[in-house]
Amino acid sequence: MPTPILQVRDVRKSYGRGQNRFDALKGVSFDIREGESVAIIGKSGSGKSTLMHLLALLDVADSGTIALAGADTARLRGSRLNKTRNKTFGFVFQQFFLTGNTSVLDNVVLPLKIAGVRSGERRRRGMAALEQLGLADKAKNKAANLSGGQKQRVVIARALVNDPRLIFADEPTGNLDTQTGATVEDILFTLNREHGITLIVVTHDEDLASRCDRRIVIRDGQIIEDTSTEVAA
Repeated sequence: MPTPILQVRDVRKSYGRGQNRFDALKGVSFDIREGESVAIIGKSGSGKSTLMHLLALLDVADSGTIALAGADTARLRGSRLNKTRNKTFGFVFQQFFLTGNTSVLDNVVLPLKIAGVRSGERRRRGMAALEQLGLADKAKNKAANLSGGQKQRVVIARALVNDPRLIFADEPTGNLDTQTGATVEDILFTLNREHGITLIVVTHDEDLASRCDRRIVIRDGQIIEDTSTEVAA
């Protein structure tokens, strides 16, 4: 069997000290296979967002290991860490994190600019991503002038522009109406199934979670359920 894209072993994370200490994760272990779609579910304070930040190398665990394609991520430091994160992951958050007064295209190509890709190549790849999301005609528009659904599609285009192996989506439809949210979900699952991009969705939305191949339920910093949604259905 191929090496899982992510291997998590006895990962723990706490915040604060003494009486103020909060154990956000209390020793979680699981694998995620390449091309899988996984929902991480839990209530506010369950540890699901902490787990996503650790998996995405945005934070560091207190103990335990997280391996990316078989390599221990604890060995990644500085520019090597940033390069790995920028090249391997795409991010779709509930908050759009777009720069409103700059163009849609400039927002989309930001990861390429960080990666040092030349201007002409940035534009080519940025326009290709916007074309894929049906937004090529909005490339010159200011991001602030878009609807919520259009902004989220721009965020997905930005997540795609570096050809990531894995997309993290944190409550990706939380700020959208039902119909627009369903469209955004369709886009994410199409990318997963047709392009083989591993999709990790952090959510408390059971309907969204049911569309994933698998659901991991967290409560009080521990995994209480890890099931295939096909089996669960």
